[in-house]
Formats: sequence, C-alpha cells, structure tokens
Amino acid sequence: MHVYQILKRPVVTEKSTAQAEAANQYTFEVDLRANKIQIKDAVETAFNVSVTGVRIVHIPAKKGRYGRLSVTKKPAHKKAVVTLARGNTIQFFEGV
Repeated sequence: MHVYQILKRPVVTEKSTAQAEAANQYTFEVDLRANKIQIKDAVETAFNVSVTGVRIVHIPAKKGRYGRLSVTKKPAHKKAVVTLARGNTIQFFEGV
C-alpha cells in the first residue's frame, strides 16, 4: 500500500482540536488495512514531522434509520491518533 493511500482525511472536531493544542496529538481517518507502523511512516512522509506514538480506534459498521421504514448502513472505518515529538506541528491543522 502506498504511503499516500493510508491517510484518508483529517478528523477536525472540537475534541481533536483541543488534543492538538494541549497534547500535540492529531487525528486522521486511515485505511482499514493499515497498521501502526504504516501510519507512522505515512504521517512522517506526508508532513515531514517525527512521530512518537500512534493509537488506533476501530469503528464498526452500524445500522441506522431515518423515518419509519428506511434502513441505512454506516460503513466501518478506522481512526488513528498520532502523537508528535515536541516542537513539531502539522500546518494543515493550524487556523482551523
């Protein structure tokens, strides 16, 4: 798997923004097949920073509904919380 296929999109929420400011941790949605080593290499290559830790959260597929009879399916996805070394930041998240 290529390095740029691993990171799908950044997760920008109130909690992830607070983590970025307080603990220098950034959250990304990643490919379901990616492991911690691949995620670390992808972040270091894409943003030219040094990564000290990676935590992974698997979000399972869920059924949802809207209305009385309509049933939808939300797909499974994977999130990674990446901790950077002191002094490193990702400029993509600045000013959001």
